[in-house]
Amino acid sequence: MFPNDVVHAGSYVLRPPVEADADAVTRACGDPEIARFLPLVPSPYTREDALFWINRLVRETWEAGGADYVVADSGTGEFLGVIGHKPLDREGNGEIGYWVAPWARGRGVATTATRALTELAFARGVPRIALLADIENVASQRVACAAGFRREGVLRGALPTRDGSRADTAAFARLASDSGEAIRPYLPFFPGGELTDGVVRLTPLTLADAGDYHAVASVPDVYEHHVPPEPPEYAECVERCRYGRHLWLAGHQAAIAIRDAATGAFAGDIQLSNLIPPLDQAMTGYSLHPDFRGRGFVTRALELLVEWAFTHTSLRRIVAGTAPENTASHRVLERAGFVREVLVKDLLPGPGGTRVDDIQWSRTR
Repeated sequence: MFPNDVVHAGSYVLRPPVEADADAVTRACGDPEIARFLPLVPSPYTREDALFWINRLVRETWEAGGADYVVADSGTGEFLGVIGHKPLDREGNGEIGYWVAPWARGRGVATTATRALTELAFARGVPRIALLADIENVASQRVACAAGFRREGVLRGALPTRDGSRADTAAFARLASDSGEAIRPYLPFFPGGELTDGVVRLTPLTLADAGDYHAVASVPDVYEHHVPPEPPEYAECVERCRYGRHLWLAGHQAAIAIRDAATGAFAGDIQLSNLIPPLDQAMTGYSLHPDFRGRGFVTRALELLVEWAFTHTSLRRIVAGTAPENTASHRVLERAGFVREVLVKDLLPGPGGTRVDDIQWSRTR
């Protein structure tokens, strides 16, 4: 179905693998990120593994109607990565997968190759192409968006991992009728990956933060203001941190760690949630460990986050809610330029089946 020949893609070419690629494939597949997110790739990876893939597995893919290509620099011929299209499923749909060598990342290699192979498949009558990525593999998810693939949801436990567990998978797809324009995230990531004023540092929550996040969320005067007002299970915190950057890219929520800029220590968290794109509105909330209180960390974090949101996103209105007796949070919001708007009676669930009033605040551009 696919041409066993060179496919031109701007500054890159897609071509069938040859034995001369074995050393580059071996070197690339020693990368920890490839080993982490592609559990079917042998680890440790040897030159014999590379030759087995080139001489047997690639041939079997072509014979079954799929394709495996090396991505190379069109000028120098340098090996940059691999991209493939699986044999069509029984409904005639396709699926693309790829990996990029560590030395070639950040150059748009995967996006360009994915676009080229997608258009090639559509030209041969494939109506729909899927692209799946581990929920933590946000780099691959960003490639999907840049190549015009639309996020469709999460497949729970869809992929095996090296330790025998199952990983959740972000599912993307393009239809032949789609425009193919890049999907621009409603919430871009922080420039350079973080925000800081020299005192606090804001970084996206990741799985490595799960223990610290759970410790803060389990402090009684923190969880009593959560919905529901009870300490979370550790597994809930792990999932929240694992999904953090995926949900950020999807425009659902920006979950952020507040850190001491001097030491890097996890001090608390802050987020943008309940996003309503037609209104360009989001809600913020925050928590801080007792060890870091009294130093203005939350006010600084909130000011950094709002300034970033009003500068780098289309958000025009950020709202917050507090319990009437939570005067510490009232002072934080006032210092950060929020205005009290209204008291909503019995809005939130309280302890023991009670209901709690909510004071609502906002800050606008």
